[in-house]
Amino acid sequence: MRLLSPWSAVLVIFLAIIISTTNYGHTLLDKVTESVASYKSFETTAATTTSTISVSSAFGGSSITPTSTLTSATSPNMSTVSKASNTMSKALRHAKITPHRSSARGHSDHGWLNTYHSFSFADWYNPKFSHFGSLRVLNEDRVKANSGFPTHPHRDFEIFSYILSGELTHRDSMLSKGNEGGESEKFKQMKRGDVQFTTGGTGIAHSEFNEHPSETVHFLQIWAIPWKKGLPPAYHTQAFSEEAKRQAFLPILSPLKAGEDATLAEEKEAVPAIPGTIPIHADFVMGAGIIEPGKIFDWRVGAKVTKGTKRKVYIHVTMTKGGRSKIRLDGREDDDAILGEGDGVFIDNLASDDILNVESIGTAEAEIVVLDTA
Repeated sequence: MRLLSPWSAVLVIFLAIIISTTNYGHTLLDKVTESVASYKSFETTAATTTSTISVSSAFGGSSITPTSTLTSATSPNMSTVSKASNTMSKALRHAKITPHRSSARGHSDHGWLNTYHSFSFADWYNPKFSHFGSLRVLNEDRVKANSGFPTHPHRDFEIFSYILSGELTHRDSMLSKGNEGGESEKFKQMKRGDVQFTTGGTGIAHSEFNEHPSETVHFLQIWAIPWKKGLPPAYHTQAFSEEAKRQAFLPILSPLKAGEDATLAEEKEAVPAIPGTIPIHADFVMGAGIIEPGKIFDWRVGAKVTKGTKRKVYIHVTMTKGGRSKIRLDGREDDDAILGEGDGVFIDNLASDDILNVESIGTAEAEIVVLDTA
Protein backbone atom coordinates (compact mmCIF):
# COMPACT_ATOMS: atom_id res chain seq x y z
CA MET A 1 0.00 0.00 0.00
CA ARG A 2 1.34 3.40 -1.02
CA LEU A 3 1.68 5.96 1.79
CA LEU A 4 0.48 9.56 1.39
CA SER A 5 3.11 12.10 0.52
CA PRO A 6 3.70 14.94 2.98
CA TRP A 7 1.79 17.37 0.71
CA SER A 8 -1.16 14.95 0.45
CA ALA A 9 -1.30 14.68 4.24
CA VAL A 10 -1.39 18.47 4.54
CA LEU A 11 -4.25 18.56 2.01
CA VAL A 12 -6.30 16.02 4.00
CA ILE A 13 -5.86 18.01 7.22
CA PHE A 14 -6.84 21.22 5.41
CA LEU A 15 -10.07 19.62 4.07
CA ALA A 16 -10.93 18.34 7.57
CA ILE A 17 -10.61 21.87 8.95
CA ILE A 18 -12.92 23.21 6.22
CA ILE A 19 -15.56 20.53 6.92
CA SER A 20 -15.49 21.20 10.66
CA THR A 21 -16.24 24.89 10.04
CA THR A 22 -19.26 24.21 7.80
CA ASN A 23 -22.85 23.59 8.97
CA TYR A 24 -22.37 19.91 8.23
CA GLY A 25 -19.28 19.89 10.41
CA HIS A 26 -21.15 21.63 13.21
CA THR A 27 -23.97 19.09 12.91
CA LEU A 28 -21.55 16.23 13.40
CA LEU A 29 -19.98 17.87 16.41
CA ASP A 30 -23.41 18.66 17.90
CA LYS A 31 -24.50 15.03 17.51
CA VAL A 32 -21.41 13.82 19.32
CA THR A 33 -21.93 16.38 22.10
CA GLU A 34 -25.64 15.49 22.38
CA SER A 35 -24.87 11.77 22.61
CA VAL A 36 -22.34 12.33 25.37
CA ALA A 37 -24.84 14.46 27.32
CA SER A 38 -27.59 11.84 26.87
CA TYR A 39 -25.33 9.09 28.14
CA LYS A 40 -24.37 11.13 31.21
CA SER A 41 -28.08 11.82 31.88
CA PHE A 42 -28.96 8.11 31.61
CA GLU A 43 -26.04 7.21 33.88
CA THR A 44 -27.24 9.70 36.53
CA THR A 45 -30.88 8.52 36.30
CA ALA A 46 -29.92 4.87 36.57
CA ALA A 47 -27.79 5.53 39.64
CA THR A 48 -30.69 7.43 41.26
CA THR A 49 -33.43 4.87 40.56
CA THR A 50 -31.52 1.73 41.43
CA SER A 51 -29.88 2.81 44.67
CA THR A 52 -31.60 2.40 48.05
CA ILE A 53 -31.05 4.77 50.96
CA SER A 54 -32.31 3.96 54.47
CA VAL A 55 -31.82 6.33 57.38
CA SER A 56 -32.65 4.78 60.74
CA SER A 57 -33.80 6.55 63.86
CA ALA A 58 -32.14 6.17 67.24
CA PHE A 59 -34.53 3.31 68.00
CA GLY A 60 -33.98 1.51 64.71
CA GLY A 61 -36.77 2.93 62.54
CA SER A 62 -37.22 5.57 59.88
CA SER A 63 -39.96 7.04 57.78
CA ILE A 64 -39.44 7.26 54.02
CA THR A 65 -41.68 9.14 51.59
CA PRO A 66 -41.31 8.37 47.86
CA THR A 67 -40.48 11.74 46.24
CA SER A 68 -38.59 13.06 43.24
CA THR A 69 -35.98 14.88 45.29
CA LEU A 70 -33.78 14.13 48.27
CA THR A 71 -34.63 16.18 51.37
CA SER A 72 -33.26 16.24 54.88
CA ALA A 73 -34.92 14.58 57.84
CA THR A 74 -37.61 16.68 59.53
CA SER A 75 -37.23 15.05 62.95
CA PRO A 76 -34.96 12.51 64.67
CA ASN A 77 -37.45 9.73 63.87
CA MET A 78 -38.32 10.75 60.33
CA SER A 79 -36.29 10.77 57.12
CA THR A 80 -37.49 11.65 53.64
CA VAL A 81 -35.63 9.88 50.86
CA SER A 82 -36.05 9.68 47.09
CA LYS A 83 -37.28 6.22 46.28
CA ALA A 84 -39.92 5.17 43.77
CA SER A 85 -41.79 2.08 44.97
CA ASN A 86 -41.57 0.28 41.62
CA THR A 87 -37.78 0.48 41.64
CA MET A 88 -37.22 -0.18 45.34
CA SER A 89 -34.47 -2.73 45.86
CA LYS A 90 -35.33 -5.95 47.63
CA ALA A 91 -32.91 -5.52 50.51
CA LEU A 92 -33.83 -8.79 52.21
CA ARG A 93 -33.53 -11.37 49.46
CA HIS A 94 -32.43 -13.88 52.10
CA ALA A 95 -35.63 -13.43 54.14
CA LYS A 96 -38.42 -15.98 53.96
CA ILE A 97 -41.83 -14.26 53.81
CA THR A 98 -44.91 -16.37 54.55
CA PRO A 99 -48.28 -14.60 54.74
CA HIS A 100 -50.88 -15.51 57.37
CA ARG A 101 -54.14 -14.37 55.83
CA SER A 102 -56.98 -13.04 57.92
CA SER A 103 -59.23 -15.77 56.53
CA ALA A 104 -56.89 -18.44 57.95
CA ARG A 105 -57.22 -17.15 61.51
CA GLY A 106 -59.46 -18.73 64.10
CA HIS A 107 -62.68 -16.77 64.56
CA SER A 108 -65.44 -16.80 67.16
CA ASP A 109 -68.41 -14.49 67.61
CA HIS A 110 -69.94 -14.89 71.06
CA GLY A 111 -72.22 -11.91 70.76
CA TRP A 112 -70.48 -9.85 73.43
CA LEU A 113 -67.05 -10.83 72.03
CA ASN A 114 -65.97 -10.95 68.38
CA THR A 115 -62.45 -12.40 68.31
CA TYR A 116 -59.84 -13.46 65.75
CA HIS A 117 -56.90 -15.73 66.70
CA SER A 118 -53.65 -15.58 64.72
CA PHE A 119 -52.30 -18.46 66.83
CA SER A 120 -53.97 -21.48 68.41
CA PHE A 121 -56.13 -20.30 71.27
CA ALA A 122 -59.05 -21.53 73.39
CA ASP A 123 -61.18 -23.90 71.27
CA TRP A 124 -59.33 -23.15 68.02
CA TYR A 125 -56.25 -25.23 67.33
CA ASN A 126 -54.06 -25.31 64.24
CA PRO A 127 -50.64 -26.99 64.55
CA LYS A 128 -49.22 -24.64 61.88
CA PHE A 129 -49.90 -21.67 64.16
CA SER A 130 -48.75 -22.73 67.61
CA HIS A 131 -46.10 -20.03 68.16
CA PHE A 132 -43.40 -18.04 66.36
CA GLY A 133 -40.26 -17.66 68.40
CA SER A 134 -41.43 -16.41 71.78
CA LEU A 135 -44.67 -15.03 70.29
CA ARG A 136 -47.50 -17.30 71.48
CA VAL A 137 -50.84 -15.43 71.16
CA LEU A 138 -52.14 -12.58 69.01
CA ASN A 139 -55.88 -12.03 69.32
CA GLU A 140 -57.77 -9.14 67.75
CA ASP A 141 -60.81 -8.60 69.97
CA ARG A 142 -63.93 -6.45 69.94
CA VAL A 143 -65.86 -6.43 73.22
CA LYS A 144 -69.29 -4.84 73.43
CA ALA A 145 -70.32 -2.29 76.07
CA ASN A 146 -70.81 -3.55 79.64
CA SER A 147 -69.08 -6.84 78.81
CA GLY A 148 -65.68 -8.38 79.30
CA PHE A 149 -63.45 -11.09 80.68
CA PRO A 150 -64.16 -11.87 84.35
CA THR A 151 -61.33 -12.57 86.78
CA HIS A 152 -59.17 -15.47 85.60
CA PRO A 153 -55.65 -16.67 86.47
CA HIS A 154 -52.42 -16.57 84.46
CA ARG A 155 -48.99 -18.00 85.11
CA ASP A 156 -45.64 -17.79 83.30
CA PHE A 157 -46.72 -15.62 80.37
CA GLU A 158 -46.03 -12.01 79.40
CA ILE A 159 -49.46 -10.61 78.46
CA PHE A 160 -50.21 -7.21 77.00
CA SER A 161 -53.17 -5.34 75.52
CA TYR A 162 -52.80 -2.69 72.79
CA ILE A 163 -55.90 -0.47 72.67
CA LEU A 164 -57.11 0.55 69.19
CA SER A 165 -60.42 2.23 70.09
CA GLY A 166 -62.85 2.47 72.98
CA GLU A 167 -62.09 1.90 76.66
CA LEU A 168 -60.90 -1.14 78.60
CA THR A 169 -60.69 -1.40 82.39
CA HIS A 170 -58.04 -3.67 83.90
CA ARG A 171 -58.00 -5.11 87.41
CA ASP A 172 -55.76 -7.78 88.87
CA SER A 173 -55.02 -9.53 92.13
CA MET A 174 -52.40 -6.93 92.97
CA LEU A 175 -55.11 -4.25 92.92
CA SER A 176 -58.54 -3.88 94.47
CA LYS A 177 -61.64 -2.44 92.86
CA GLY A 178 -61.79 1.34 92.74
CA ASN A 179 -64.57 3.83 92.17
CA GLU A 180 -66.56 3.01 89.03
CA GLY A 181 -66.34 5.46 86.15
CA GLY A 182 -63.08 7.02 87.27
CA GLU A 183 -59.39 6.21 87.42
CA SER A 184 -57.39 5.58 90.54
CA GLU A 185 -54.58 3.41 91.83
CA LYS A 186 -57.19 0.69 92.39
CA PHE A 187 -57.68 -0.04 88.68
CA LYS A 188 -56.56 1.15 85.26
CA GLN A 189 -58.99 2.42 82.65
CA MET A 190 -57.30 2.41 79.26
CA LYS A 191 -58.09 4.12 75.96
CA ARG A 192 -56.63 4.34 72.46
CA GLY A 193 -52.83 4.48 72.53
CA ASP A 194 -52.53 2.79 75.92
CA VAL A 195 -50.74 -0.49 76.52
CA GLN A 196 -51.37 -2.64 79.58
CA PHE A 197 -48.70 -5.22 80.37
CA THR A 198 -48.81 -8.08 82.89
CA THR A 199 -46.09 -10.52 83.92
CA GLY A 200 -47.96 -13.65 85.03
CA GLY A 201 -44.89 -15.15 86.69
CA THR A 202 -45.69 -17.30 89.73
CA GLY A 203 -49.37 -16.47 89.34
CA ILE A 204 -51.72 -13.52 88.92
CA ALA A 205 -55.48 -13.16 88.43
CA HIS A 206 -56.91 -10.32 86.37
CA SER A 207 -60.06 -9.12 84.62
CA GLU A 208 -60.60 -6.88 81.61
CA PHE A 209 -63.98 -5.21 81.10
CA ASN A 210 -65.51 -2.69 78.78
CA GLU A 211 -67.41 -0.56 81.26
CA HIS A 212 -68.49 2.05 78.70
CA PRO A 213 -72.31 2.25 78.49
CA SER A 214 -72.50 2.15 74.69
CA GLU A 215 -69.16 1.91 72.82
CA THR A 216 -67.34 -1.26 71.73
CA VAL A 217 -63.67 -1.59 72.64
CA HIS A 218 -61.24 -2.86 69.97
CA PHE A 219 -57.81 -4.10 71.05
CA LEU A 220 -55.03 -6.60 70.45
CA GLN A 221 -54.15 -9.08 73.17
CA ILE A 222 -50.66 -10.54 72.76
CA TRP A 223 -48.82 -13.16 74.79
CA ALA A 224 -45.10 -13.92 74.80
CA ILE A 225 -43.20 -16.80 76.41
CA PRO A 226 -40.77 -15.45 79.05
CA TRP A 227 -37.12 -16.45 79.17
CA LYS A 228 -37.72 -18.33 82.44
CA LYS A 229 -40.55 -19.44 84.70
CA GLY A 230 -41.32 -18.36 88.25
CA LEU A 231 -40.85 -14.61 87.77
CA PRO A 232 -42.38 -12.19 90.28
CA PRO A 233 -45.79 -10.99 89.01
CA ALA A 234 -45.88 -7.38 87.81
CA TYR A 235 -47.92 -4.97 85.71
CA HIS A 236 -47.29 -1.76 83.76
CA THR A 237 -49.64 0.64 81.99
CA GLN A 238 -48.31 3.28 79.63
CA ALA A 239 -49.62 5.66 76.96
CA PHE A 240 -47.80 5.97 73.64
CA SER A 241 -47.93 9.03 71.39
CA GLU A 242 -50.20 8.88 68.35
CA GLU A 243 -48.10 11.53 66.61
CA ALA A 244 -44.86 9.62 67.21
CA LYS A 245 -46.38 6.51 65.62
CA ARG A 246 -47.14 8.57 62.52
CA GLN A 247 -43.50 9.62 62.13
CA ALA A 248 -41.76 6.22 62.35
CA PHE A 249 -42.08 2.88 64.06
CA LEU A 250 -42.34 3.62 67.76
CA PRO A 251 -40.82 1.04 70.15
CA ILE A 252 -43.43 -0.18 72.66
CA LEU A 253 -41.73 -3.11 74.44
CA SER A 254 -38.08 -4.06 74.86
CA PRO A 255 -36.22 -6.62 77.01
CA LEU A 256 -35.61 -5.95 80.70
CA LYS A 257 -32.17 -4.33 80.66
CA ALA A 258 -30.91 -6.42 83.59
CA GLY A 259 -31.62 -9.62 81.66
CA GLU A 260 -32.89 -13.00 82.78
CA ASP A 261 -30.57 -13.05 85.80
CA ALA A 262 -31.99 -9.81 87.21
CA THR A 263 -32.06 -9.41 90.98
CA LEU A 264 -35.32 -8.73 92.81
CA ALA A 265 -34.25 -5.09 93.14
CA GLU A 266 -33.65 -4.86 89.38
CA GLU A 267 -37.05 -6.45 88.77
CA LYS A 268 -38.66 -3.73 90.87
CA GLU A 269 -36.71 -1.00 89.06
CA ALA A 270 -38.00 -2.47 85.75
CA VAL A 271 -35.56 -0.60 83.50
CA PRO A 272 -36.12 -1.47 79.80
CA ALA A 273 -33.34 -1.84 77.22
CA ILE A 274 -34.92 0.97 75.16
CA PRO A 275 -35.79 4.05 77.25
CA GLY A 276 -39.47 4.93 77.22
CA THR A 277 -40.68 1.39 76.54
CA ILE A 278 -42.26 -1.26 78.77
CA PRO A 279 -39.79 -3.98 79.89
CA ILE A 280 -40.56 -7.56 78.90
CA HIS A 281 -38.92 -10.74 80.21
CA ALA A 282 -37.98 -12.09 76.77
CA ASP A 283 -35.68 -11.47 73.81
CA PHE A 284 -38.58 -9.62 72.22
CA VAL A 285 -39.20 -6.13 70.83
CA MET A 286 -42.54 -4.63 69.82
CA GLY A 287 -43.03 -1.58 67.64
CA ALA A 288 -46.11 0.17 66.28
CA GLY A 289 -46.65 2.55 63.40
CA ILE A 290 -49.45 4.39 61.60
CA ILE A 291 -48.36 4.69 57.96
CA GLU A 292 -50.09 7.09 55.58
CA PRO A 293 -50.63 5.98 51.95
CA GLY A 294 -47.43 6.39 49.95
CA LYS A 295 -45.13 6.41 52.97
CA ILE A 296 -42.52 3.83 53.90
CA PHE A 297 -41.36 2.99 57.42
CA ASP A 298 -38.18 1.05 58.17
CA TRP A 299 -37.79 -1.45 60.99
CA ARG A 300 -34.29 -2.33 62.15
CA VAL A 301 -34.44 -6.02 63.08
CA GLY A 302 -33.49 -6.53 66.72
CA ALA A 303 -33.81 -2.76 67.34
CA LYS A 304 -30.10 -2.67 68.35
CA VAL A 305 -30.82 -4.22 71.75
CA THR A 306 -31.21 -7.96 71.26
CA LYS A 307 -28.47 -10.49 71.92
CA GLY A 308 -29.09 -13.10 69.24
CA THR A 309 -28.16 -12.67 65.61
CA LYS A 310 -30.91 -14.89 64.19
CA ARG A 311 -34.30 -13.18 64.31
CA LYS A 312 -37.94 -13.64 63.36
CA VAL A 313 -40.44 -10.85 62.76
CA TYR A 314 -44.23 -11.08 62.73
CA ILE A 315 -46.17 -8.13 61.34
CA HIS A 316 -49.91 -7.66 61.86
CA VAL A 317 -52.18 -5.20 60.02
CA THR A 318 -55.00 -4.12 62.32
CA MET A 319 -58.62 -4.04 61.16
CA THR A 320 -59.23 -0.33 61.67
CA LYS A 321 -60.13 1.18 58.28
CA GLY A 322 -62.87 -1.03 56.86
CA GLY A 323 -60.53 -2.91 54.54
CA ARG A 324 -58.93 0.16 52.94
CA SER A 325 -55.48 -0.33 54.47
CA LYS A 326 -52.83 -2.29 52.58
CA ILE A 327 -49.05 -2.65 52.88
CA ARG A 328 -46.14 -3.95 50.80
CA LEU A 329 -43.06 -5.56 52.38
CA ASP A 330 -39.47 -5.13 51.24
CA GLY A 331 -40.49 -3.58 47.90
CA ARG A 332 -41.61 -6.94 46.56
CA GLU A 333 -44.34 -7.25 43.94
CA ASP A 334 -45.37 -10.85 44.64
CA ASP A 335 -48.68 -11.50 46.39
CA ASP A 336 -47.02 -12.96 49.50
CA ALA A 337 -45.57 -9.55 50.32
CA ILE A 338 -48.89 -7.67 49.99
CA LEU A 339 -51.02 -7.59 53.15
CA GLY A 340 -54.50 -6.28 53.86
CA GLU A 341 -56.33 -5.63 57.11
CA GLY A 342 -56.35 -8.61 59.46
CA ASP A 343 -53.44 -10.23 57.61
CA GLY A 344 -50.17 -11.09 59.26
CA VAL A 345 -46.84 -12.32 57.95
CA PHE A 346 -44.07 -14.58 59.23
CA ILE A 347 -40.64 -13.25 58.22
CA ASP A 348 -37.84 -15.71 58.93
CA ASN A 349 -34.12 -16.07 58.19
CA LEU A 350 -33.44 -12.56 59.45
CA ALA A 351 -30.37 -11.25 61.24
CA SER A 352 -29.99 -8.44 63.75
CA ASP A 353 -29.62 -5.05 62.02
CA ASP A 354 -31.39 -6.14 58.83
CA ILE A 355 -33.61 -3.32 57.57
CA LEU A 356 -37.19 -4.25 56.74
CA ASN A 357 -39.22 -1.61 54.94
CA VAL A 358 -43.01 -1.44 55.03
CA GLU A 359 -44.87 0.66 52.46
CA SER A 360 -48.49 1.76 52.81
CA ILE A 361 -50.17 1.18 49.43
CA GLY A 362 -53.87 1.30 50.36
CA THR A 363 -56.34 4.17 50.25
CA ALA A 364 -56.24 4.69 54.04
CA GLU A 365 -53.49 4.77 56.64
CA ALA A 366 -52.32 1.39 57.92
CA GLU A 367 -51.88 0.81 61.65
CA ILE A 368 -49.54 -2.11 62.16
CA VAL A 369 -47.60 -3.78 64.94
CA VAL A 370 -44.16 -5.36 64.57
CA LEU A 371 -43.27 -8.28 66.86
CA ASP A 372 -39.53 -9.02 66.70
CA THR A 373 -38.33 -12.17 68.46
CA ALA A 374 -35.42 -14.57 68.72
